[in-house]
Amino acid sequence: MGKYSDNPAAVSALVQQHQVHRDTYIDAEIYALEMKHLFANTWVFVGHDSQTPAKGDYITTQIGDQPVIMVRHTDNEIHVLLNRCPHKGTKIAIDRSGNTGKFFRCPYHAWSFKTNGCLLAIPLKKGYADTDFSESEASHGMLPVGAVQNHRGFVFARLAATGISFDDYFGESLSSLDNMVDRAPEGRLEVAGPPLRYMHKCNWKMLVDNQTDTCHPMVAHESSAGTAIKLFEDSDWPDDRPKPMAMEIIAPFMSPYEFFEEMGIRTWPNGHGHTGVHHSIHSDYSMAPDYLDSMTAAHGAEKAQEILGENRHNTVYFPNIMIKGPVQQLRNFIPLGPDRTLVESYVYRLVGAPDVLLQRTAMYNRLINAPTSMVGHDDLEMYERAQEGLHVDGLEWINIQRLHTEVEDYSAAQVENGTTERQMRNQMQAWAHFITVSMGGTTEEAAQ
Repeated sequence: MGKYSDNPAAVSALVQQHQVHRDTYIDAEIYALEMKHLFANTWVFVGHDSQTPAKGDYITTQIGDQPVIMVRHTDNEIHVLLNRCPHKGTKIAIDRSGNTGKFFRCPYHAWSFKTNGCLLAIPLKKGYADTDFSESEASHGMLPVGAVQNHRGFVFARLAATGISFDDYFGESLSSLDNMVDRAPEGRLEVAGPPLRYMHKCNWKMLVDNQTDTCHPMVAHESSAGTAIKLFEDSDWPDDRPKPMAMEIIAPFMSPYEFFEEMGIRTWPNGHGHTGVHHSIHSDYSMAPDYLDSMTAAHGAEKAQEILGENRHNTVYFPNIMIKGPVQQLRNFIPLGPDRTLVESYVYRLVGAPDVLLQRTAMYNRLINAPTSMVGHDDLEMYERAQEGLHVDGLEWINIQRLHTEVEDYSAAQVENGTTERQMRNQMQAWAHFITVSMGGTTEEAAQ
């Protein structure tokens, strides 16, 4: 038994008000506790229902380290099942997506299951006569996750059978997701192709932290965004021509500290928060022709202006996704080990909106988030340097003290200076809470 596995107080002690211990990012035992307690008891993103439009359509992914299948059942409802045959444990599906028809069939012994997980048939079933098979776990079929919620097309799941409700977990933070969907004149999104994927040799929390870190863009991205701006300024691009879409996307990354200070950061309970309260790097994008007209027709002039005037930068939904409402993107940070994270970057189409908006969304994804991107590799190098640096002995704490106040209350929404590290503190307080309470610790221990 390690020093953390049966000791919620020791886990709680890793998170202080102004700093967190390096073990939260590099320790294998802590990582195992995250998988067992944090990812099991929070609401985790699974997929978008447009990825499974027809009955029998499915995708495979994971919640923490648990492989799952999201599938559309014969009643058109979305189900999330653990990707494991109840017989010998064989994974039922290995393709990232497909259509299984009316049932899943295990490739090992041909046990079959309805798309809601119920056991359908077993070869040579007479071999189970008089064995009390009906009383076994296996007789119930593929095991569903504890709870599933489809919020406007975005499917979330909680592995645990009981726990915090979806509404209590997300609360007011769902306003960011709602704004992204409301930007579609028809009020719905569709996934636009498979996500871009690439591996990061770092802890998953480094990527989550970075989404609301506003003190690094003008430093880490000087070599990419800064160079692009210089080349553009040295070109003979006419002043009376609109700025190219790529430059509209890249140039704001080099905004000064004052820009990010004034943009503001909002935090919500349970580790959620976003940058860009007052403005963001997306605020000054060109308006697509006819888009405002279609939004006005759908919502009315006042509501349309309200929706489009909300230009939040990055919204973190703890534990491991970030969305960008103004450019309809979602990044999923899938943990694969203490020092391995698979990043999936999805783009969505605004149903009923001009195609140029999807073009901008796809371009943003390629320029910023792709394995071949310009900007993303700046961040990747910083993550991997940090992952290596945290193994240095003598300095065991990570400082998250910027604009810290003596006593901070994370139980209510709060708006602060856009360069605060409050959201990182908010995330780690939620991290300690969900792990230690599940381990049997007290709420007081989790709040330390």
